[in-house]
Amino acid sequence: MASTTSSDVLPKGGKIFTTFPDILFLPEFVFGGLVWILVASTRVYDPNPLGWVMFVSVFCFVGTTLWFFIFVCGGNQSSFWPAVDVAFHFLSAVFYLSASVILAYRTLSMSEIITDGNLKTYRLSISAVVMSYVATLLYFLHAIFSAIRWKRS
Repeated sequence: MASTTSSDVLPKGGKIFTTFPDILFLPEFVFGGLVWILVASTRVYDPNPLGWVMFVSVFCFVGTTLWFFIFVCGGNQSSFWPAVDVAFHFLSAVFYLSASVILAYRTLSMSEIITDGNLKTYRLSISAVVMSYVATLLYFLHAIFSAIRWKRS
């Protein structure tokens, strides 16, 4: 049985499209981008907590993009990268969970004053909540399976 070295712990190049949990980069892009788009397309009223939701979605989208390109270029072959991988995805999962709860609360409170004029905004908010919880789940799964891979190395 061959020993595992730090150079083969994390995939690089095209192998990230065939290994788990790295294949989760693609749906993280999709659902994170959808949260960003859906939240940005809603109306913003003055006392609105959506600033945090936008920060989280943009931060995680940009962070995942950078992380993806580090993996594709093969810059992730040092021994500390598996721990950084776990830390980034766990932090993203916690951020998205907090943003999802805020977004769900805002959408729930909005449901009491639905009129024909804001029905579209309400539906966009519901979609954003669903996409936000899916993104939370994806980042959480990525963190868990990255931690398992890190501990095996």
